[in-house]
Amino acid sequence: MNIKLYSVLIAFFVTTVAYTQNMQEGFTYLETGKYTKAESFFETILKEHPNNKTARLCYGRAIGLNGKPEQANMLFNKLLKDYPNDFEVKLNYGESLLWTSNFPEAKTYFKTLINEDPKSFAALLSYANTLSNLKEYEEALVYVNKALEVSPGNPNALTSKKYMYLGYAYQNQQAQNYDEAERLLKENLTLFKDDKDTLLNLANLYLIMGEFDKATDTYNILAKNPDNKITAKNGLALAQHLKGKEKEALKLSEQAYLGLENDTDSTLVKATTERHVQALIWNKKFKSAKILIDDLIENKPNENWILALRATLNIYKSDFKKSVADYNRILENDSSSFDGNLGKANALKALGKYNEAYQSAENTLTYYDKQKDATNFIKTLKTSFTPFWETKASYSFDNGDNKAFGVQTKIEFPTSTRFKWLANYGYRTTTNKVTNFDATSNDFSLGLAYQLLPNLTFKGTAGVTAAKANTSDYTQLVADLAFNIKPFKLQVLDIGYKSEIQSFNAELLDREIVMNNIYANYSLSTNFNLGWFTQYFYTWQNDDNTRNLLFTSLYYNILPKPSLKAGLNYQYITFKNQVPTIYFSPEQFNAGEVFVNIIKDEAITKPNEWFYELTAATGLQYIEDDSSQSTYRVQGKLGYKFSERALLNLYGTRSNIASATAAGFTFNEIGVRFKWYLGGTPVFEE
Repeated sequence: MNIKLYSVLIAFFVTTVAYTQNMQEGFTYLETGKYTKAESFFETILKEHPNNKTARLCYGRAIGLNGKPEQANMLFNKLLKDYPNDFEVKLNYGESLLWTSNFPEAKTYFKTLINEDPKSFAALLSYANTLSNLKEYEEALVYVNKALEVSPGNPNALTSKKYMYLGYAYQNQQAQNYDEAERLLKENLTLFKDDKDTLLNLANLYLIMGEFDKATDTYNILAKNPDNKITAKNGLALAQHLKGKEKEALKLSEQAYLGLENDTDSTLVKATTERHVQALIWNKKFKSAKILIDDLIENKPNENWILALRATLNIYKSDFKKSVADYNRILENDSSSFDGNLGKANALKALGKYNEAYQSAENTLTYYDKQKDATNFIKTLKTSFTPFWETKASYSFDNGDNKAFGVQTKIEFPTSTRFKWLANYGYRTTTNKVTNFDATSNDFSLGLAYQLLPNLTFKGTAGVTAAKANTSDYTQLVADLAFNIKPFKLQVLDIGYKSEIQSFNAELLDREIVMNNIYANYSLSTNFNLGWFTQYFYTWQNDDNTRNLLFTSLYYNILPKPSLKAGLNYQYITFKNQVPTIYFSPEQFNAGEVFVNIIKDEAITKPNEWFYELTAATGLQYIEDDSSQSTYRVQGKLGYKFSERALLNLYGTRSNIASATAAGFTFNEIGVRFKWYLGGTPVFEE
């Protein structure tokens, strides 16, 4: 080597070292995430040395990581033309594709880099991250493991691997592959022991699965870290709510809320405040919840999460119109809001605006594919408009030697969310060996139900009763016409007319007594668990008799799940004419009872689960001026839901309350009921 060339190399080496030393400050800015300073620093370097490759690379990284990915991509593209074989330039160009979310192209590009250098850690990790962004998690995990083979324990690769597991688990959760999602999250915990993100995802999965005890155990593991105690209590409160333990939920949320401090992270403050207000609402402490919400809205009048809390409060108070108004404001701020879309769907459904409710739920799924709550909402809504067939078979007997067997079948066939056809058929045979009376009746009717307004529905049926008894054989027209009205919130009023044949026993059927009834049912609920139901019938008959019947019930809802209520019932009956040898027709009848009712509603029962109802009542009845008589009544139902489309239940009744035939008797009835939905969806959607 001659002296001249040697001198040139020495000069080049000294210059390169000087550049490197001069750029160390910029390298530090990049390494510490100070991208604005890094951008300014390398921009200055490039003014003096516009062709310096290192400065161009660093400047491209600085602007790309500082929110200018398109400019960075263009810069690296130029570098690639200048240095087509430089692997470092290729890697940075590939990364710029990730910054611009051009994942399909990045996938192809990084694959070529791996083929070029199978042991390149950067290429392997970038390819794995690309696959992860494309939600190809299984393959992504393969390549992140290859990257970790090249650089064992690398923190960036480990972080990527953790989030790949979380993404893969969430993907399975959305597809309702819950067992696989659970397996992935547990595997993640073996790699990252007690990781906060993984524990929160696992607990949330258990909540979705209905495994509330497992969710509680997971939150308790999270709470072992003092830094996570408030987060854990927020989750525990939700788990208790879903288990129906509202008081415990409020206790936990209050502990978390009182644990907030001035330096608590703002995101955690928001989540904890939100959970505490929700717990107050769940416990029907509406006044306290309103005070907190009003205070929040005063400071931040247009925050979606606060508007959602107020909307939830109004749903619990049955102020559905106010809820819809708040959900509309939320959607104006963010059309993709989950609370806004699904919350609005629930409120619209409660208002009887079913088409709009369905559309709002569908909007939810456009942003949150296969989301379980939205999917279940749509499924439930569709079920309510799916045709069904229901059949009951019953056997009854009393101490007056009356025995009866009956079968009733009804079909409801909706053709829209506002209109449905109705059909009913009943067969009944009744005998009395003591009086030697027997009779058979067949009832058939057709009708319709039509929602005139969201709060007004008409229902009408008309048909015939054909009876054959000892001394008579006749056909009689019957009808039932009614309006269902929701005049104000928490109130329901039914007003109607009904004609029917007295058919309690064979002798009454033989007499062809037609009952014409004008009736009204009024139901009032409250926000403080008290309820009131009243029913009035005015009846005139073709035997020139009239009847007034008043029934009223005041009750208190003790528990929501299962529904448990207790209350007082009162019944008052008068007849114009007393014909005790034919049917029970006192001049004055009074009865009072205390009752308890527990029910697990079949409507909220999941497939492959049991549902039930039990009512027990006791009291006194007064017939005209006679002494009081003690009464009792027991009614029960036990059923099983085989699927979303089929259920079966047994039921029974035993009572000694005075009936249409006589006082001082005991009546028993047992039966079986089967309900089958005729298809999986409404016919008007097929």
